[in-house]
Amino acid sequence: QLEFIGVNSSFIIVLTGLFTGAVLALQTGKAFRIFNAESATGFVVAVSLLRELSPVTGALMVAARCGSAMAAEIGTMRVTQQIDALQVMSVDPISYLISPRILAGLIMMPLLCILFSLCGMAGSYIVSVGILDINEANYLDLILQYVKMEDFTSGLWKAAVFGIIITVVGCRKGFMTAGGAEGVGRATTQAVVAASVLILIADYFLTAMMY
Repeated sequence: QLEFIGVNSSFIIVLTGLFTGAVLALQTGKAFRIFNAESATGFVVAVSLLRELSPVTGALMVAARCGSAMAAEIGTMRVTQQIDALQVMSVDPISYLISPRILAGLIMMPLLCILFSLCGMAGSYIVSVGILDINEANYLDLILQYVKMEDFTSGLWKAAVFGIIITVVGCRKGFMTAGGAEGVGRATTQAVVAASVLILIADYFLTAMMY
């Protein structure tokens, strides 16, 4: 499950992070240039990525990829009576199927958040220095001067919570599946929608508590 949630999701996280940072730098840099403050682009992008965009956008990507897969896999096991077979063999399906996924989500989402932030900053650097011609020394100096450890750790806490939300929702929707193949498809769709909405709602309350 660690490999499935973390390693196998790394490509989409890298790709999404790179272009999220790039487009954010492009928009921010051009807006700041009006006020001759384009050197602050790196700082604004870094804080935006660390606090919000990395945990939220990364979680939405993982929810679409992994949450749906969990719901489909467990839902298929439910409608084909494989979960009933586990119970007949005195194997607890919660411990065997659900707990490892929740633990993997808790561990891997903060790591994916870090990867997203690094790729986002790389995309921001390429656009800011290479395309917008922002002074490299000023760009890096403002990041080192104003980005705080709390910005980094708050994003990791959010990512951990989002990882639990994704896995719990995906597993629950799959576990409660009924109605054959149609039920599996319905559970998969509900898992992605419910996880995405809960991530955005949780993000608001976590942000309110942290800041």
